[in-house]
Amino acid sequence: MFSSTPSLPHRDGPIEQFSTYLILENSNGHLTLRWKSEPALKSNIELYKNRHKQFASLYNQPDRERGLVRFWLEMALHDQPPKEEWEPTNRGQLALQHLTCYCESSCYSAAKKIGSRNQYLLWDESLYIAKCVIYEAVKFKQLLAKYDATQSLLKTYVIVFMDRAIQDEATSTVKFSRWRLLDKEKEKMLRAALERDGRREPEISRFLFARKYFKKVYQINKVQNPTKRTGSKWPEPDSQDFQEAAACYNAEKLLPSASHEVSTGAEIAGEQLKNWMELCIAALQNYPNRSQPPHLAISLEVRRQAGREIEAEESVGIWEPEWPGSVEAEESEKNQESLISRAEEALQQQLLSLKPDQQRILILYYGTGLTQEQLAASFGISQSALSHRMSTIKMKLLKTLAGLSQPAQWVTEYVAGWLERDYQTPLHSDLIHAVLIEAIKKLDAQEREALRLFYGQQMGGEQMASRLGITQPAVSEMLRSSKAKLEAALVKGIDKHIKQYVEIWLAKISRRLVKLASQEMGASSIKEACQEQISAVCERCLLILRQSNQGG
Repeated sequence: MFSSTPSLPHRDGPIEQFSTYLILENSNGHLTLRWKSEPALKSNIELYKNRHKQFASLYNQPDRERGLVRFWLEMALHDQPPKEEWEPTNRGQLALQHLTCYCESSCYSAAKKIGSRNQYLLWDESLYIAKCVIYEAVKFKQLLAKYDATQSLLKTYVIVFMDRAIQDEATSTVKFSRWRLLDKEKEKMLRAALERDGRREPEISRFLFARKYFKKVYQINKVQNPTKRTGSKWPEPDSQDFQEAAACYNAEKLLPSASHEVSTGAEIAGEQLKNWMELCIAALQNYPNRSQPPHLAISLEVRRQAGREIEAEESVGIWEPEWPGSVEAEESEKNQESLISRAEEALQQQLLSLKPDQQRILILYYGTGLTQEQLAASFGISQSALSHRMSTIKMKLLKTLAGLSQPAQWVTEYVAGWLERDYQTPLHSDLIHAVLIEAIKKLDAQEREALRLFYGQQMGGEQMASRLGITQPAVSEMLRSSKAKLEAALVKGIDKHIKQYVEIWLAKISRRLVKLASQEMGASSIKEACQEQISAVCERCLLILRQSNQGG
């Protein structure tokens, strides 16, 4: 358990005072504090220094801290002085965030005072309570509205207020505890807090999995213990609690329900699980505002004025596969774009090479929303005959893409490279990685354990044989067989995604053709059109398709 209060690092100058916030870190069992800069707020201060005459004058005065506080207060509470054209549209929100950063040091001072005189309330718990106040916009505005600048400095006022607020919170919610925070917080919020704290996969998934079992053990042993007095503060867990939770973690980490990141990791001891839980608590305490996390956004105007690059929002388009175009484990973005372009060009050429009736079937089915029964009636054939024709047509398109991706040429080396480099930290959004993760879950328990020991723990053959209770040749054969299964699964997965891509591509191009043809002909909803109108639109689609190819 942490007890001593770490020193507060110094902040130099008004820029740091109004644009940095406190981060709590666990360094070998000791809590430390550091200031973390928020670039968005720093840029906003620079903007006002360069463009706002009153702000610049205040900034250059000897007693600038008091003047800048008044400036941000007027803007946050009263939207004054009058807004100029170049100022951010959300300037009031930004002003409040500057004051939040400024008051972080007061939260620390109040927490330290209470920690020195209250043995039942840890200083870091007090700091968390105080930070919750200043990062809750409504509460913080109420606090600031009662401030009288003629009576005291804002820093002093906030310290006095927080002293009382922390005591009230601790009294009204005596069961408040850092362990209650860890137990009650939702997984989504804990993941966000860990990410903001600089944690990455596979660490995050393992932390979350460990918390799941810690919560169960802690609830039974401590919270629901008959000896615990109702309404009392949640007690500190002991070494036995952590050991039991670690045992549960180790027993269930290889179950198919466990995430890939968890199953590939080593077994853990109680002390390690305790350290993980402490890190989770610190991350949550650094992330106090639940409704609006203090990751401070800044308007486009500020970024433009500060000369910072503004990234355009990503457009949401058609699903696009990510197939390797060579034996390399990862493709560059340029190669991926090239492959997608070649895939669409190949499909376009294959569509143009089809017979007119085959083109009509595809365009009407994918572009108009007509059912197979309706299409079959319009072509004067049975529904089963139409379905057979469509399967034959799509098979030609599938063979076109299968030849383009050529999985047999790169799958073996891809799987080998993926196991070496990405086995422990796969990218779940990557289709190929997702296929391989799913394939690993379908291996038997001993095969999964062999992969974990060899690629996750870098264990040698002799040690693996002893651990698995088999011979070294059997270990080698098991690794070879497991890789072969992953290769087969990847080939099958690629085939599945090719089919998905062809379906989406046909829908995209057919709807585009129907829309263009309908607009040129002034046709209304194609579903409500008669057979003659549908046929006319379809013929116009074929003409547009041929013209687009000639134009390309």
